[in-house]
Amino acid sequence: MSDFIAQHPVLAVSVIKVVVLMFLMMTALAYLTWFERKVVARIQSRWGPYRVGPHGLLQPLADGIKFLFKEDPTPGGADKLIYFLAPFLAMALALSAIAVIPFGPKHIEILGHATGLQIADLNIGLLFLFAITSLGVYGVALAGWASNSKYPLLGGLRSSAQMISYELSMTMSVVGVVLMAGTFNLREIITQQEGYWLGFIPRWNLLAPPLPQLIGFFVYFVSAIAETNRVPFDLPEAETELVAGFHTEYASFKFAMFFMAEYANMITVSCLATLLFFGGWLSPFSTTGMFAWTLYIPTAVFAACAVLLFVDGLRYSTTFGRIVLPVLALAVAGLAAVCAMPGVVEFVQGPFWFLSKVFLFLFFYVWLRGTLPRFRYDQLMAFGWKLLLPLALANVVLTSLMVLVSRR
Repeated sequence: MSDFIAQHPVLAVSVIKVVVLMFLMMTALAYLTWFERKVVARIQSRWGPYRVGPHGLLQPLADGIKFLFKEDPTPGGADKLIYFLAPFLAMALALSAIAVIPFGPKHIEILGHATGLQIADLNIGLLFLFAITSLGVYGVALAGWASNSKYPLLGGLRSSAQMISYELSMTMSVVGVVLMAGTFNLREIITQQEGYWLGFIPRWNLLAPPLPQLIGFFVYFVSAIAETNRVPFDLPEAETELVAGFHTEYASFKFAMFFMAEYANMITVSCLATLLFFGGWLSPFSTTGMFAWTLYIPTAVFAACAVLLFVDGLRYSTTFGRIVLPVLALAVAGLAAVCAMPGVVEFVQGPFWFLSKVFLFLFFYVWLRGTLPRFRYDQLMAFGWKLLLPLALANVVLTSLMVLVSRR
């Protein structure tokens, strides 16, 4: 093994990064379901998961065990190869897209080899992302067709029309950013957003000259919600009309894989929105002069979380909670102490701000689900073709003109 690592250091480092990222992603997907259930429950004045562990923190583990041991029937007339392939295809494509996302500007050393905080740094990273996400429709469409049932078939057809329609608007919405950056490399797109106006206003693409991409961001994020089949654009599932849409005939872990793919796609489009419009890992605050104290915001956030966990643990209603929550508080307090160490405080800035922005987008996803009703299908298609696509094209034309004028 040591000889293999010595002969192929890049491959060994890539395998380690893939394993670590997969573990973190699967954990994030599990707890994103818990987060959504808790937030929607609070919006609707309910408790949400509460019994399995303190505040329901072990609910994702219970759900995973349940899915593994549930009965897994297969429809009699299904195309079994395609039927079993569809959830794996949806999950694999959703996880593949995260490979080119850069989580920070710094490099780390693994096995004596310096590597960035991403799996692959591609010069055409943005094109790769859109190519992978555009293939995601096949998993849903094939699941609906292979089930040999009318409700999944209708859900699959709806999904194909919806995802293809909104994919066009979403692709056109980022052309303005590409014109301003002059590159498809995600790291370079972020670095070109560095700096501040008047010393404190970030030069993110959302606000930057020659044309702030407010229209582009609006079109992108609405299209991304439709692409991921989320409320108010969850027509492919449409429980009130199609039972459960394309995954009606799926059960057990195959059923769970479709939902994991949906949450993975949510994370991917949130990461992309952060990279393209909100400066990626760049801090919203200047870290020089009078704003030097902002370097310790991550430390302060983790310390505040530790205090809240500890106080909540002391007054929790069960003995298990009174043990687990203070232990978690100590772990978070240790993380806060590490983040305050010289050298570490600079390193954590990128991942902290990047993940914070992604978290805000995910919260907005969940907030929409607990707030808006589902569109009718004709409203959904008309909104995409008659409003979003013309807006995206207008943004491309205006950005092109402004970039041309600014370079003269």
